Amino acid sequence: MECRPGCGACCIALSISSPIPGLPAGKPAGVRCMQLTEVYLCRLHGTPDMPPVCAGLQPLEQMCGSSRGEALAYLAGLEASTFPGS
Repeated sequence: MECRPGCGACCIALSISSPIPGLPAGKPAGVRCMQLTEVYLCRLHGTPDMPPVCAGLQPLEQMCGSSRGEALAYLAGLEASTFPGS
């Protein structure tokens, strides 16, 4: 499965604990990554600077849903179940 163009939900909903260019401490969940373009594409996709958590995330029908809103909700739930209380 390919990422849905114009989605970027994974670059917003998930926390990233490793350094990102421009964000040496990573980013909290629910905050738009500064590497996400205006058209919701990752500037780091496929580069060595891409954080491991991002590089390892593969789009799945269940995760992506049928809209960015569904993907954001699913990923926010995944984040909350993985890191409760964060």
